[in-house]
Order: sequence, then C-alpha cells, then structure tokens
Amino acid sequence: MSSSTHFPDPSSFQHQSDEFVAWLEANPGVKVNPKIYLADLRSTGAGRGVVARTSIPEGEELFSIPRNLILAVQNSELKSLLGQEVDTLGPWLSLMLVMLYEYSQGSNSRWAPYLRVLPTRFDTLMFWSPAELRELQASAILDKIGKQGADKSILESIVPIVRANPGLFPPVSGVTSYEGDAGAAALLELAHIMGSLIMAYAFDIEKSEHEEDDAEDDDESYMTDDEDEQLPKGMVPLADLLNADADRNNARLFQEEECLVMKAIKPIHEGEEIFNDYGEIPRADLLRRYGYVTDNYAQYDVIELPLADICQVAGLPNSDVGSQPRLEFLEENDILDDGYVIPRPGPNASLQDVLPAELVVLLTTLSLTPEEFEQRRSKNKPPKPSMDSNQASLLYKILQIKQMQYGSSLGEDMQLLTHLTPPNAPASLDGSARRLKMAAQVRMGEKEVLQTVLALLEPLLPSASLKRSANGDVDSRQSKAARV
Repeated sequence: MSSSTHFPDPSSFQHQSDEFVAWLEANPGVKVNPKIYLADLRSTGAGRGVVARTSIPEGEELFSIPRNLILAVQNSELKSLLGQEVDTLGPWLSLMLVMLYEYSQGSNSRWAPYLRVLPTRFDTLMFWSPAELRELQASAILDKIGKQGADKSILESIVPIVRANPGLFPPVSGVTSYEGDAGAAALLELAHIMGSLIMAYAFDIEKSEHEEDDAEDDDESYMTDDEDEQLPKGMVPLADLLNADADRNNARLFQEEECLVMKAIKPIHEGEEIFNDYGEIPRADLLRRYGYVTDNYAQYDVIELPLADICQVAGLPNSDVGSQPRLEFLEENDILDDGYVIPRPGPNASLQDVLPAELVVLLTTLSLTPEEFEQRRSKNKPPKPSMDSNQASLLYKILQIKQMQYGSSLGEDMQLLTHLTPPNAPASLDGSARRLKMAAQVRMGEKEVLQTVLALLEPLLPSASLKRSANGDVDSRQSKAARV
C-alpha cells in the first residue's frame, strides 16, 4: 500500500512473503498465474506489490481467489461461536471483530500467514498527532477523520463483546487482560489497526447468486433500504496487496460466482508493476483512507465549501434551515446541501463544468433582493443555475476567505517540498518528514484548485470591483488572500 505502511527487517519481510505465497497456493481453488510474483518494493516506498515476470496480454487472468478464502464474517468460525451477535454490528464493525478474533488466534488462525504480511502501523490520518494534523491547515479532510466517532463505536460495540469472551479473544497487545483502562486502551489501539486495514484493503463483497437465493428464502423484509445497500466487506488475499495508481491502472477485480478474479485490463509488459485503482478520489481522501499521496491522483483534487461558511460570508447569522427562510426554501425544493465540492478544473474547463448546479442556485438565492426572494417563494420557483456578476462576486469572496484559512502560500509550500525532497534524496522519507510532505502536497492541491477557480471567476466580476481591488480599497483580508 505504498508509503502508508511500515514493515519489519528484510529477512523477516521476505520470509513472511514466502510463507504467504506458499499458504496461498496450498489452498484449494487458488490459481496464481506464473507470469506474476509478489515483489519487495520498499526501495521505492511501495512496500509489497505484484510484478509481471513476462508480458501479459489484455484480458488474461492474473489470479483467482475462491470466495471461501476471503477473510470475512461468513467464513470465520467466530460467527458460529458468537451467533447472531456478530450480524447485528454492521459490515465495518462485524469484520473488525472477526479480524480481532483471527489476529488473537495467532498461528492457529486459518489466515495467519496472510495476517502476517499485513502492516500494523499506518500513515492514515487516524494515527497522526494533533501537530501533524495542523499541517493540513484548512483542508476539509480534517472533518472526515472521525476518530472520536470510531472510538465511541469500538468502546460501545466491540469492547463489551471481547471482554465477555476472554477465551475467544486472548490479549495480544502486551497486556494480561483487556479489563480496566489499560486493557481498554490496548484493545482500542488494536481495533483501530484492524479498522485501518479494512479501510485500506477490504473490498465490498457482492453476493453470489446462491447467497442471493438464500437471502430471498429468508424473507428478511424487516431490513431497511440502507441496511440492504450495505454490502459485506472482506479481505481478499493477494488482491489487496496490489498498489493503486490512477494513471497506470492495468488490472481489475471481477466478482464471479465461485471466486474473485483479478484480470489484466490492458497489456502488461515484463517487469511492470500491476496496479489496481481506487477510483476518482482526491489526494486528501487518498491520505485519509490509505495513508499515502501520489501526484497521479492530483487530477482529482477538490475544494469543499461548507454551507455554514457560505452563509457566514453571505451575511446570514447562521446556517440553521429552520431560522433562515432562504435556506428553508431550498430545502423544501430538495436543493440544499451541507457542503459543496468543486473539482480541479481541466485545461479547457469552464465554470459551468466545475461548479455544482446546487451551489449556483444557492448563490443566486442568497444574492436575491428581499422582494425578488419573496416573489420566488410565493411561486415556489427556485432560480435556475446560471452565473452572473452577483453570484460571481459572492463566490469570489467565499473562495478568497477560504484561501486565507490556509496558513501558508502556495509558493511557501513549494519551497517546503523542495527542502524536503532535494535532488538525489531517497525515494521514501521517514517519520514526521514523510507526513509533513504529504500534508503539503494535499494542501497545495487544494490551493491550486482555489487559484484556478478564482481565475475563472474574474471575467464575471464587475469592473468597478476589479478597479477597487487594484487600488487597494477592498477589505484588507481579501487583498491579503488574493496574494496567497
């Protein structure tokens, strides 16, 4: 998983890889193409990865993993040992509990050789210190880490089950018991490791036709739509050891009736690494979920504007829908969102290409005079998503203030990166320097999006505003933001 992970010494690293491959190939139903092998890519900061021994044509099967080898709730004996208790936890917590159980079994676990090649330390944001998180500055990703919520879920749902079944969950974290504060802290840390593995490695496992037929026979009509949409998660040996790359993606996992099959989706040359793809996610989410950053995902960088920030700049006292008629009007018409995402504009992109229609409607609604708004509300007719100078001026100010919230300029960030990675520097940085670099890359990407969108807005601004800005008569905070 690229630079998100930390691994043991070289001899242990290779021994664990060899044991894993031997275990994998000894399982009935596993098929591994002899044209591929598990490689040690730590010299490039990529940990383990899968590489082609010889050229592989498009469409060729790389490996096949039977469904019964997936580390998942339905395949672990814990489900029968605990019964219905596991099923009530939902996809994330149930798999976390199963992984805690299998990890606690040590060599007795069916998946022991597989668990040993998975990392136990991460660079995902869940494990960053407060000082390290501050390096992300104004990135909206800080609001998505969810550590407090995760702690609460683990302490309320996982810890009681583990404590009630000490025979199934012997302590493995340097404590003699999971009771007391020290035991809870050790268990919480171990659970976060399992949760991070799930976030970085697990796949949503689609049901086979046989499983779907069984589910229909059970007639679980009490299930809500939300519950029905939540696919179970599973750890797929070997499939999750592929590194990911948005540009060099050359393989994809296909879920078939009896097995999960990784296939080449383009020709792969001898010596090339085989890459999966995470989809179109910004580098901030790449860092949050997988603990690393790569420039190949820079094209998906975004900025996020919370509704509360927009309302504050627009002069509304708050973003409480019930107390703000304009927001209530949009809410009633199913237009209002809690926040708005603006993607990185492409080379020839226009404002229409990058601005969400709902954001433009919000800006227009907030720019209406009281008389215009009352007329719209009386007819229950929201504005159309079209930009003029009023909306452009409001959005320009919102983006400038967002720009000010970052504690450094784009130029300063570029200097920092040059300092961290001078010519002939090692491919992989250690410790805090690595996290500092990744934080800088994330915030730089967001500042580049801000800068580009501000430039796209300028032609729509009233000429008088531009003149005042040039003469320094605008709010000093905006003048400072424009220079960042």
